[in-house]
Amino acid sequence: MRHSRVTAASFIARVLPDPYEAVLGGPDPKAIHHLLATVHADFVCPPSGHSISWQDCYDGAMIRPLPHKAEFLLDERGNPKPLPAHVTGEAAARAQEAQAIAVRIRREARHMPLGNQG
Repeated sequence: MRHSRVTAASFIARVLPDPYEAVLGGPDPKAIHHLLATVHADFVCPPSGHSISWQDCYDGAMIRPLPHKAEFLLDERGNPKPLPAHVTGEAAARAQEAQAIAVRIRREARHMPLGNQG
């Protein structure tokens, strides 16, 4: 008997149940989702090009919950990853803001019972 594969993403909700989304996302969780996904795409897609488009990287991050998005911008110890050389100017300022938010999200999410969403 053959079993079809099911990706884990189908079991992970982008928006966390209340009160977690409000606690982690602050007064405007949609803006935080957008900011973290934008910075992730900026990090992995240099202006010289990438095998995956910036939009696909952004969309791939947008389907994840806030704790997962935060992890994209942090190292294994929870510290901000170094900014890639191609992230400069306004994008660098946006990245530093997003990384500060990601550190906070990671710290707060560790104390929440989020299962595979945290």
